[in-house]
Amino acid sequence: MSRWLHRAWGSAGSLLPARSDLAAMRRHPRRDLLAGLTVAIVALPLALGFGVSSGLGAEAGLATAVVAGAVAAVFGGSNLQVSGPTGAMTVVLVPIVAQYGPGGVLTVGLMAGVILLALAVARVGRYMRYVPAPVVEGFTLGIACVIALQQVPSALGVPPPEGDKAVAVAWQAVLDFAAAPDWTAIALAAGVAVIMLGGARLRPTVPFSIVAVVAATVAARLLDLDATPIGALPAGLAAPSLAFLDLSAIGSLLAPAIAVAALAALESLLSASVADGMTVGERHDPDRELFGQGLANIAAPLFGGVPATAAIARTAVNVRSGASSRLASLTHAAVLAAIVYTAAPLVSHIPLAALAGVLLATAIRMVEVGSLRAIVRATRSDALVLVLTAVATVVLDLVYAVIIGLVIAGALALRAVARQARLDQVDFKPDLPGEHGDEEHALLAEHIVAYRIDGPLFFAAAHRFLLELSEVADVRVVILRMSRVTTVDATGALVLKDAVDRLHRRGILVLVSGLRPGQVPVFDSVGALDQAGGRHPGTPEAIEHARAHLRRAGVLPPAPARA
Repeated sequence: MSRWLHRAWGSAGSLLPARSDLAAMRRHPRRDLLAGLTVAIVALPLALGFGVSSGLGAEAGLATAVVAGAVAAVFGGSNLQVSGPTGAMTVVLVPIVAQYGPGGVLTVGLMAGVILLALAVARVGRYMRYVPAPVVEGFTLGIACVIALQQVPSALGVPPPEGDKAVAVAWQAVLDFAAAPDWTAIALAAGVAVIMLGGARLRPTVPFSIVAVVAATVAARLLDLDATPIGALPAGLAAPSLAFLDLSAIGSLLAPAIAVAALAALESLLSASVADGMTVGERHDPDRELFGQGLANIAAPLFGGVPATAAIARTAVNVRSGASSRLASLTHAAVLAAIVYTAAPLVSHIPLAALAGVLLATAIRMVEVGSLRAIVRATRSDALVLVLTAVATVVLDLVYAVIIGLVIAGALALRAVARQARLDQVDFKPDLPGEHGDEEHALLAEHIVAYRIDGPLFFAAAHRFLLELSEVADVRVVILRMSRVTTVDATGALVLKDAVDRLHRRGILVLVSGLRPGQVPVFDSVGALDQAGGRHPGTPEAIEHARAHLRRAGVLPPAPARA
């Protein structure tokens, strides 16, 4: 019992902060502080915008960036990750707000945090690396489209239409704008987006998002433009509370919570991988990252925040700004907290259209044209998976989109693997023991045929294999060379059993050679080789057995007597 407890404690201990984290924070504190300040300036308009888009208001976005950003920085599995509200999560939250209200969103975030902790303890993080690139790219493209569609009402300066489908809401907003056009909001949103996109090309290190938002806010105030502001913000974070928790709705919120947890895990681990790729020597701990995101999603709702994930864009800014430890992301959270407590009245004057411009530019920058082009050109299967995942993200929702993408990618991969399975007739003469003349070679070839099975013998390829093997010509002995069978499952073993039984009923002796020891239990479990004449370590031994069988049947002359 004590040994089990010691092992469990050691496993749990690997998910907690280590002394090495503190040591890393002491190496380059000035560089980390500057990087954190830069990320905070970039994150401020994004946090405000994603809070508004989620339906819980700008204050929810700020609370998420501060609380989740700090907790994930301490407990997460990456030294360089920056967490907070993201566009992908906003896409998931909009229908939850519409159906369950703000309390439902906060409850979902709390439940998702518990699910993420369970995934971390179960060590599921390592399996996220198997998500195919076309699914990830299609998912990202679909999210970018949904984020852009969600900004259409604010960018047009019309009240958000009811509904949770981005396409329908955007179309209704266009119709409302056409009925009473006002170009103020469009000018502000377009101006912010142009400044962000153009400035990023000229000076990538300058946080043009905050520059554009400040310029739009000042212009709206000085010119007395009719632009709707985000509204008053509380001068501080809400006190921790569980008043929002509705225990009666937990059952109906389980499915949305699983969706939020799956998205948080996928986006956070993807972001951590991006951070690793941008640095030398950095490697994240996927299970600890899930643990940190779980704690962050438990903490954020207590302060009125929405579910959070790691943010790829902010993480990339953090790395490019020279961050080397968790101190940078902690500084980002501290700076945003200072803004919440000292500059809330100023922030409340930012026009909604300006935030819409920020998110429109963010959506455009999320799309990596080079990566999309490379995947589309790779294979038709990859292009199909990418397009279907993106369309499903826009039309359905993110979780269904990922499931659809994974199922289609898996089916296409199985088809490709199944095509590698081959049943080839091979010449057995090189393996024929002893010295033999052409006449005996010809006689043996009339009665013995050898087949080599290459590749996987599993459900996706097995039935084609059965068809080919069952059509063997009228011979006396069939030798199956199985040393190149890479994998086998129950379906493959059953199909082989059927083929062997059919040949046996035709009076054909089946011999097996080269069977791998690890595959024997699968064949024996279904009796696949019960009707086979024997198993041999190599082809020469199988041929010798076949010759002996043919001599007993009178097909070959008896072996010459030894002197």
